[in-house]
Amino acid sequence: MPSIEIKELTKRFEDFTAVDKISISIAEGEIFGLLGPNGAGKTTTISMLSTLIIPSSGKAFVAGHDVIKEPLKVRENIGIVFQEPSVDDLLTGRENLELHALLYGMDSKVAKERIDEMLELVELTDRADDLVRAYSGGMRRRLEIARGLLHMPKILFLDEPTLGLDPASRRNIWKYIEKVTKEKNITTILTTHYLEEADALCDQIAIIDKGKIVIQGTSDQLKGTIGEDVVRIKGKVDKSKFEKMKCVKKVTFEKEGKHVDLVVENAAKNLQKILSYVGEIDSVEVRRVSLDDVFLHYTGHSINEENGKDSFFNRIATYKTTR
Repeated sequence: MPSIEIKELTKRFEDFTAVDKISISIAEGEIFGLLGPNGAGKTTTISMLSTLIIPSSGKAFVAGHDVIKEPLKVRENIGIVFQEPSVDDLLTGRENLELHALLYGMDSKVAKERIDEMLELVELTDRADDLVRAYSGGMRRRLEIARGLLHMPKILFLDEPTLGLDPASRRNIWKYIEKVTKEKNITTILTTHYLEEADALCDQIAIIDKGKIVIQGTSDQLKGTIGEDVVRIKGKVDKSKFEKMKCVKKVTFEKEGKHVDLVVENAAKNLQKILSYVGEIDSVEVRRVSLDDVFLHYTGHSINEENGKDSFFNRIATYKTTR
């Protein structure tokens, strides 16, 4: 049985659809990534799966329990690291974990052992008795991960766990996420809009945009659906000459016409033939297909393009002004 099973899960706010009939199956012990821009429906999905909001339609089973009919059973089996910081900075790190253990009704002896174990796991033992207000952003995130795992959940939800952190702290958090989930065989759903985060951590990735799952698979599978390499050419290029080349999967012209990007099968083998169709070459760059290329291919926009006419924020603004 899958650890999480989602069938046409939908959430509507009056006539605005935030999550639109998504279906996902997640295996035990898997790190599953929901990759999409801000406002794509990632947090709404997490909120439904963790019983914080009720779905409008569809079904979801978490650790074998129906999120609508058995919310308490679901909550017993999950841990959550919220997008917004949620630890109490007037308490010490240890006191935050003790409070969490109390709320979950953990046996005091078991709780003490687990607190020590979790603090060691996220390398906060030396700072356990310091007030959280003295912690860095990365330390707070590590404490929140420790708290989410304290009551030994089967499933961990991580909602944008590295949001606002500097690149070095972000990579440290990746290390802890990978370590704790693999060592404890915990199924993890990670929401993120950081492409490199999904690439580094996730066994499976679902790209979500405007509330819909547009494609799902491993990172390599997703990249393989659009080609192997990207060739960027600056110079005099005639787009029509590439349209009949079997090795060229997609041709994209930069908006101001400064370069053209070709998604190509085996650039090393086909590069010479491709360049023979270019009149005057200023420069050539070859790189592997990235998740950014995949996202652009299937959604028609970059993951960081949030201010266009079809962006989430503009759709919300349109929705509000028409009420």
